[in-house]
Amino acid sequence: MQYQNILFERNAGVARLTLNRPDKLNSFTGDMHAELRDALDILQADTSARVLVITGAGRAFCAGQDLADPAMAATDKAPDIGNVVEQNYKPLVLRLQNLRVPTVAMVNGIAAGAGASLALACDLVIAGKSASFLQAFSKIGLVPDTGSTWFLPQRVGMARALGLAMLADKLPAETAAQWGLIWQAVDDSALAETVDKLASQLAAMPTKALVRTRQAMHAAPSHTLEQQLSMEGGFMRELGWSPDYAEGVAAFMEKRPPRFTGN
Repeated sequence: MQYQNILFERNAGVARLTLNRPDKLNSFTGDMHAELRDALDILQADTSARVLVITGAGRAFCAGQDLADPAMAATDKAPDIGNVVEQNYKPLVLRLQNLRVPTVAMVNGIAAGAGASLALACDLVIAGKSASFLQAFSKIGLVPDTGSTWFLPQRVGMARALGLAMLADKLPAETAAQWGLIWQAVDDSALAETVDKLASQLAAMPTKALVRTRQAMHAAPSHTLEQQLSMEGGFMRELGWSPDYAEGVAAFMEKRPPRFTGN
Protein backbone atom coordinates (compact mmCIF):
# COMPACT_ATOMS: atom_id res chain seq x y z
CA MET A 1 0.00 0.00 0.00
CA GLN A 2 1.23 3.49 -0.87
CA TYR A 3 0.68 5.69 2.17
CA GLN A 4 -0.76 9.17 1.69
CA ASN A 5 -1.77 9.96 5.28
CA ILE A 6 0.96 8.38 7.40
CA LEU A 7 4.71 7.84 7.37
CA PHE A 8 6.04 4.44 8.41
CA GLU A 9 9.68 3.47 8.82
CA ARG A 10 11.71 0.82 10.63
CA ASN A 11 15.34 1.12 11.62
CA ALA A 12 17.56 -0.63 14.18
CA GLY A 13 14.62 -2.32 15.86
CA VAL A 14 12.60 0.89 16.19
CA ALA A 15 9.44 1.37 14.13
CA ARG A 16 8.12 4.92 13.73
CA LEU A 17 4.60 5.72 12.67
CA THR A 18 3.82 9.39 11.97
CA LEU A 19 0.30 10.69 11.36
CA ASN A 20 0.92 12.88 8.32
CA ARG A 21 -1.92 15.32 7.68
CA PRO A 22 -0.31 18.39 9.28
CA ASP A 23 -2.60 20.85 7.48
CA LYS A 24 -5.56 19.12 9.20
CA LEU A 25 -3.75 18.67 12.54
CA ASN A 26 -3.40 14.97 11.65
CA SER A 27 -7.11 14.32 12.11
CA PHE A 28 -8.38 10.85 11.29
CA THR A 29 -10.11 9.85 8.07
CA GLY A 30 -11.22 6.49 6.77
CA ASP A 31 -8.23 6.42 4.43
CA MET A 32 -5.83 7.12 7.32
CA HIS A 33 -7.36 4.27 9.32
CA ALA A 34 -6.86 1.87 6.41
CA GLU A 35 -3.20 2.86 6.20
CA LEU A 36 -2.76 2.49 9.96
CA ARG A 37 -4.24 -1.02 9.86
CA ASP A 38 -1.87 -1.96 7.06
CA ALA A 39 1.21 -0.56 8.83
CA LEU A 40 0.35 -2.22 12.15
CA ASP A 41 -0.25 -5.56 10.43
CA ILE A 42 3.18 -5.27 8.80
CA LEU A 43 4.73 -4.42 12.15
CA GLN A 44 3.03 -7.34 13.88
CA ALA A 45 4.67 -9.69 11.39
CA ASP A 46 8.10 -8.03 11.54
CA THR A 47 10.17 -9.92 14.10
CA SER A 48 13.05 -7.44 13.73
CA ALA A 49 10.99 -4.61 15.24
CA ARG A 50 11.27 -4.23 19.02
CA VAL A 51 9.32 -1.03 19.75
CA LEU A 52 6.83 1.32 18.05
CA VAL A 53 6.86 5.12 18.35
CA ILE A 54 3.72 7.01 17.25
CA THR A 55 3.74 10.78 16.69
CA GLY A 56 2.21 13.49 14.53
CA ALA A 57 3.68 15.68 11.81
CA GLY A 58 3.75 19.43 12.27
CA ARG A 59 2.32 21.30 15.24
CA ALA A 60 -0.14 18.69 16.52
CA PHE A 61 -0.20 15.06 17.58
CA CYS A 62 -3.75 14.43 16.41
CA ALA A 63 -6.94 16.50 16.55
CA GLY A 64 -9.22 13.47 16.50
CA GLN A 65 -11.79 12.58 13.86
CA ASP A 66 -11.96 14.78 10.75
CA LEU A 67 -15.60 15.81 10.75
CA ALA A 68 -15.36 16.56 7.02
CA ASP A 69 -14.62 12.90 6.27
CA PRO A 70 -17.40 11.32 4.15
CA ALA A 71 -18.20 8.78 6.86
CA MET A 72 -19.15 11.64 9.21
CA ALA A 73 -21.18 13.64 6.71
CA ALA A 74 -24.94 13.85 7.15
CA THR A 75 -26.83 13.47 3.88
CA ASP A 76 -30.51 12.54 3.90
CA LYS A 77 -30.06 10.94 7.31
CA ALA A 78 -27.68 11.22 10.26
CA PRO A 79 -24.34 9.42 9.90
CA ASP A 80 -23.83 6.11 11.68
CA ILE A 81 -20.97 7.18 13.95
CA GLY A 82 -21.22 3.92 15.86
CA ASN A 83 -20.25 2.13 12.67
CA VAL A 84 -17.22 4.44 12.32
CA VAL A 85 -16.16 3.45 15.83
CA GLU A 86 -16.68 -0.27 15.20
CA GLN A 87 -14.95 -0.28 11.81
CA ASN A 88 -12.03 2.05 12.59
CA TYR A 89 -11.36 3.03 16.20
CA LYS A 90 -12.10 -0.24 17.96
CA PRO A 91 -9.74 -2.23 15.67
CA LEU A 92 -7.05 0.44 16.05
CA VAL A 93 -7.03 0.27 19.84
CA LEU A 94 -7.17 -3.53 19.87
CA ARG A 95 -4.28 -3.75 17.42
CA LEU A 96 -2.18 -1.54 19.69
CA GLN A 97 -3.15 -3.46 22.82
CA ASN A 98 -2.27 -6.77 21.15
CA LEU A 99 0.87 -5.58 19.40
CA ARG A 100 3.89 -7.83 19.89
CA VAL A 101 6.11 -4.85 20.80
CA PRO A 102 5.82 -2.05 23.39
CA THR A 103 4.44 1.27 22.16
CA VAL A 104 5.40 4.87 22.87
CA ALA A 105 3.34 7.96 22.02
CA MET A 106 5.40 11.10 21.38
CA VAL A 107 2.85 13.88 21.84
CA ASN A 108 3.74 17.14 20.18
CA GLY A 109 1.03 19.80 20.44
CA ILE A 110 -2.65 19.08 20.85
CA ALA A 111 -3.98 15.55 21.33
CA ALA A 112 -7.76 15.93 21.12
CA GLY A 113 -10.69 13.53 21.02
CA ALA A 114 -9.66 10.24 19.46
CA GLY A 115 -6.14 11.69 19.19
CA ALA A 116 -5.89 11.85 22.98
CA SER A 117 -7.30 8.33 23.17
CA LEU A 118 -4.75 7.09 20.65
CA ALA A 119 -1.95 8.38 22.86
CA LEU A 120 -3.48 6.75 25.95
CA ALA A 121 -3.73 3.44 24.11
CA CYS A 122 0.08 3.34 23.96
CA ASP A 123 2.14 1.83 26.76
CA LEU A 124 4.14 4.97 27.51
CA VAL A 125 3.26 8.58 26.69
CA ILE A 126 5.94 11.28 26.51
CA ALA A 127 4.69 14.81 25.79
CA GLY A 128 6.29 18.16 25.21
CA LYS A 129 5.41 20.67 27.92
CA SER A 130 3.47 22.79 25.42
CA ALA A 131 1.30 19.81 24.51
CA SER A 132 -2.19 19.29 25.89
CA PHE A 133 -4.89 16.64 26.05
CA LEU A 134 -8.53 17.36 25.31
CA GLN A 135 -11.57 15.11 25.60
CA ALA A 136 -13.57 17.21 23.14
CA PHE A 137 -16.53 14.87 22.64
CA SER A 138 -19.08 16.66 24.83
CA LYS A 139 -18.63 19.81 22.76
CA ILE A 140 -20.35 18.10 19.85
CA GLY A 141 -22.79 15.98 21.85
CA LEU A 142 -20.86 12.70 21.88
CA VAL A 143 -19.31 10.32 24.40
CA PRO A 144 -15.55 9.69 24.60
CA ASP A 145 -14.50 6.78 22.41
CA THR A 146 -11.34 4.98 21.26
CA GLY A 147 -11.06 3.58 24.78
CA SER A 148 -11.01 6.83 26.76
CA THR A 149 -13.90 5.77 29.03
CA TRP A 150 -11.68 2.78 29.96
CA PHE A 151 -8.28 4.49 30.13
CA LEU A 152 -9.25 7.69 31.98
CA PRO A 153 -10.87 6.27 35.16
CA GLN A 154 -8.08 3.73 35.58
CA ARG A 155 -5.32 6.32 35.30
CA VAL A 156 -6.69 9.41 37.02
CA GLY A 157 -9.71 8.19 39.02
CA MET A 158 -13.42 8.67 38.42
CA ALA A 159 -13.68 12.29 39.62
CA ARG A 160 -10.98 13.57 37.29
CA ALA A 161 -12.09 11.30 34.45
CA LEU A 162 -15.64 12.66 34.57
CA GLY A 163 -14.38 16.22 34.84
CA LEU A 164 -12.17 15.84 31.79
CA ALA A 165 -14.89 14.11 29.76
CA MET A 166 -17.84 16.30 30.71
CA LEU A 167 -16.21 19.74 30.82
CA ALA A 168 -13.90 19.20 27.84
CA ASP A 169 -11.17 21.43 29.26
CA LYS A 170 -7.63 21.24 27.95
CA LEU A 171 -5.28 19.37 30.26
CA PRO A 172 -1.69 20.68 30.01
CA ALA A 173 0.97 18.01 29.58
CA GLU A 174 2.67 18.82 32.88
CA THR A 175 -0.60 18.38 34.78
CA ALA A 176 -1.29 15.17 32.86
CA ALA A 177 2.05 13.84 34.09
CA GLN A 178 1.37 14.97 37.67
CA TRP A 179 -2.01 13.20 37.61
CA GLY A 180 -0.50 9.98 36.27
CA LEU A 181 -2.34 10.18 32.94
CA ILE A 182 0.96 10.06 31.03
CA TRP A 183 4.47 8.91 31.85
CA GLN A 184 6.42 12.13 31.39
CA ALA A 185 6.30 15.76 30.22
CA VAL A 186 9.58 17.24 29.00
CA ASP A 187 10.76 20.49 27.48
CA ASP A 188 9.69 20.72 23.84
CA SER A 189 13.32 21.06 22.78
CA ALA A 190 14.15 17.75 24.49
CA LEU A 191 11.12 15.76 23.30
CA ALA A 192 12.63 14.06 20.24
CA GLU A 193 15.89 13.20 22.00
CA THR A 194 14.05 11.85 25.06
CA VAL A 195 11.84 9.60 22.94
CA ASP A 196 14.78 8.43 20.82
CA LYS A 197 16.66 7.36 23.96
CA LEU A 198 13.57 5.65 25.38
CA ALA A 199 12.88 3.82 22.11
CA SER A 200 16.48 2.59 21.96
CA GLN A 201 16.25 1.45 25.58
CA LEU A 202 13.03 -0.47 24.97
CA ALA A 203 14.37 -1.98 21.75
CA ALA A 204 17.23 -3.51 23.72
CA MET A 205 15.00 -5.02 26.41
CA PRO A 206 13.25 -8.44 26.56
CA THR A 207 10.30 -7.67 24.28
CA LYS A 208 8.07 -10.60 25.25
CA ALA A 209 8.41 -9.77 28.94
CA LEU A 210 7.37 -6.15 28.30
CA VAL A 211 4.32 -7.19 26.31
CA ARG A 212 3.27 -9.78 28.90
CA THR A 213 3.61 -7.07 31.56
CA ARG A 214 1.21 -4.88 29.58
CA GLN A 215 -1.25 -7.74 29.22
CA ALA A 216 -1.14 -8.65 32.91
CA MET A 217 -1.69 -5.09 34.10
CA HIS A 218 -4.59 -4.48 31.73
CA ALA A 219 -6.22 -7.74 32.83
CA ALA A 220 -5.91 -6.99 36.54
CA PRO A 221 -9.04 -4.78 37.01
CA SER A 222 -11.33 -7.58 35.81
CA HIS A 223 -9.55 -10.34 37.76
CA THR A 224 -9.75 -11.56 41.31
CA LEU A 225 -6.41 -11.76 43.11
CA GLU A 226 -6.41 -15.51 42.61
CA GLN A 227 -7.01 -15.13 38.86
CA GLN A 228 -4.25 -12.56 38.61
CA LEU A 229 -1.82 -14.77 40.48
CA SER A 230 -2.61 -17.58 38.06
CA MET A 231 -2.03 -15.29 35.07
CA GLU A 232 1.30 -14.21 36.51
CA GLY A 233 2.27 -17.84 37.02
CA GLY A 234 1.39 -18.71 33.43
CA PHE A 235 3.41 -15.82 32.07
CA MET A 236 6.36 -16.65 34.32
CA ARG A 237 6.29 -20.26 33.11
CA GLU A 238 6.30 -19.14 29.46
CA LEU A 239 9.00 -16.51 29.93
CA GLY A 240 11.12 -18.82 32.06
CA TRP A 241 11.52 -21.04 29.00
CA SER A 242 12.54 -18.10 26.76
CA PRO A 243 16.05 -17.41 25.43
CA ASP A 244 15.88 -13.89 26.87
CA TYR A 245 15.44 -15.23 30.40
CA ALA A 246 18.43 -17.52 29.96
CA GLU A 247 20.45 -14.57 28.65
CA GLY A 248 19.33 -12.33 31.51
CA VAL A 249 20.39 -14.85 34.14
CA ALA A 250 23.70 -15.53 32.37
CA ALA A 251 24.45 -11.81 32.13
CA PHE A 252 23.63 -11.34 35.82
CA MET A 253 25.90 -14.19 36.88
CA GLU A 254 28.70 -13.02 34.59
CA LYS A 255 28.27 -9.37 35.68
CA ARG A 256 27.85 -8.06 32.13
CA PRO A 257 25.10 -6.21 30.24
CA PRO A 258 22.50 -8.59 28.78
CA ARG A 259 22.09 -8.97 25.03
CA PHE A 260 18.37 -9.60 24.63
CA THR A 261 16.96 -10.64 21.26
CA GLY A 262 13.25 -10.30 21.97
CA ASN A 263 12.77 -14.08 21.92
